[in-house]
Amino acid sequence: MLSPDNRKITPALAIDPSDLTIGDLLGALAAYQDKPLVFRYGDRPVKPGYHVTEVKAGQFSALDCGANPESWPEIFVQLWDVDEGGPVHMPAGRFTAIIRKVADHVPLDQSARLTFEISDGIRPMELHRASQPALVGGAVEVELSPRPASCKPRDRWLEEQKAASASCCSPASGKACCS
Repeated sequence: MLSPDNRKITPALAIDPSDLTIGDLLGALAAYQDKPLVFRYGDRPVKPGYHVTEVKAGQFSALDCGANPESWPEIFVQLWDVDEGGPVHMPAGRFTAIIRKVADHVPLDQSARLTFEISDGIRPMELHRASQPALVGGAVEVELSPRPASCKPRDRWLEEQKAASASCCSPASGKACCS
């Protein structure tokens, strides 16, 4: 892919395997539509009255710190951590219905990087990534962890080193092991 000035755009690194896409999350929730959906962050659950206040889909273009053009799709789900919806957390089916309603109006790339924006309306918004949902005590829990910053050129270099190390030790290489 080329940028408007004909520079090669480097696709963003593959999504971190510990990250979920919106497609992963919706697929995992499909079997638990009637179960309460509890997002956890900062070692605590969101309040039972939390709201999905916004779902955004974007296609981003950027220049990384190595002057490499980058491009990637990302979906942001904004959670308002308030206690206004009653004594129980929203069912997973309601959450998936909200996302489906958004998808009726906004194209959602099912393989896009998924980021949660969360705030209680007082503290600043925080960016989080989601882990695989787990059934815990009759509720579906999704652990949110802060999304760390990274240096993409360094990350690519580390991936190349790991791949080179793995390939030199493979049975096809004829080498027993590399050091």
